[in-house]
Amino acid sequence: MGSLGPALLWLKLCALTQATYKLWVPDTNFDTNTNWSQNRTPCAGDTIQFPADKMVSVLVRGSHTVADLLLPLDGELVLAPGAGFSAGHAHEGAHHDCGPGSGLPVLFRNPDRFSWLDPHLWRSGDEAPGLFSVDAERVPCVHDDVLFPPDASFRVGLGPGASPVRVRSVSALGQTFTRDEDLAAFLASRAGRLRFHGPGVLRVGSEACADPSGCECGGAETLPWVCAALLQPRGGRCPPAPCRDALRPEGQCCDLCGAVVSLTYDTAAFDLERYRARLLNTFLAQPQYRELQAAVSKVRRDAGAGIQVVLVEPAPGTGGAGRLGRALLADAAEHGVALGVLSAVLRQSGPPIGSGSVEGQVSPGSRWGIGGGLATAGLLVLLGTALLLCRAGRLRWRRPQESESQPTGVPEGFSNPMFHAATWEKQPPVQLSSPALNVDNSTCYFVNPLFAAETEA
Repeated sequence: MGSLGPALLWLKLCALTQATYKLWVPDTNFDTNTNWSQNRTPCAGDTIQFPADKMVSVLVRGSHTVADLLLPLDGELVLAPGAGFSAGHAHEGAHHDCGPGSGLPVLFRNPDRFSWLDPHLWRSGDEAPGLFSVDAERVPCVHDDVLFPPDASFRVGLGPGASPVRVRSVSALGQTFTRDEDLAAFLASRAGRLRFHGPGVLRVGSEACADPSGCECGGAETLPWVCAALLQPRGGRCPPAPCRDALRPEGQCCDLCGAVVSLTYDTAAFDLERYRARLLNTFLAQPQYRELQAAVSKVRRDAGAGIQVVLVEPAPGTGGAGRLGRALLADAAEHGVALGVLSAVLRQSGPPIGSGSVEGQVSPGSRWGIGGGLATAGLLVLLGTALLLCRAGRLRWRRPQESESQPTGVPEGFSNPMFHAATWEKQPPVQLSSPALNVDNSTCYFVNPLFAAETEA
């Protein structure tokens, strides 16, 4: 059927049901470069080796000349019209497209490396520019139709079997399975065992989503396995988010930078597809939002089902996700009744890591912590200074009872380190020539020893 076959089958599925579908992407075709150890298809005169202990079905489209062909113990080569193999010597394998590795053994990579639960390996039928899906919804959901291309060979691992994988239907090898009995019979056949493996259980028969407000994906139980498959090339670790206070939406494996708008809705008025179309055509079509990516889905929360809108920026620090999030809040406030939106809450990530602004680098909680630490440090410095001055004799204080025992009306002297002595004396009343002026007779003075000699002289 060529490349037209899958497209015709997609149209047929769309005409029969409103359910979305997921398309399986990788294959085990002989002519796919990535299926070989040297990332190229075998050249003339190469030695070809398949894993001896793996079951595999391989579709061959072209004609190939090989020096040796080592087949698996259990498998099949499906020859398309005009395809075939011929024997040749290794020295005949010199080919200008193969490079210095021509004539060396070329190994077919492990066909069991593809997992049903790996989000990288699926493509959604309702993809549109500006829209994406959270990781849990990148693999088939419970209401989805699953399509394996009829013009390609494939092999799929069904996961660890922790919980059954359930979808609406599965289409493979020109057949569409909607009942568990029919699918189980196919999986037990030789054709099924060559294409599906592992302890996981695959079931069909779910109804298409008939709720205008949308349906949950139903992948909460398998999300840990989805994340494990997604992060396996990275050793199971998420890449660090390039922003502060990063967000992790429901159904997402790793933190991201952007904003999340959480909506509560009126079940009688809200339409998920209409809201998604409004977001795409009214907001993401605007020049200031064109580089943003958005995901809209129904998720399960403690208070019940809600709508999650995830907004992701191409690079942190642009602020576009936050602006669009606030625009969606304003839109909900103005048109909430018509849209069926009851409330909206916005969360957004912080500034990019390494930004030049100190304000941007420190979160509000951190700022309070730093301020408290500085205040404590300042208090300790003051106390330490006072203690040193006290020990040096430059800072003294009196107890209250001592102060009360001193004679009132006569101030005390103080120790002056410059003059080594200080004396307070009672000064006799000063007689002024002008009787209109009167000065308090309690004025005190101290004797300065530097000038005492001159006074005596």
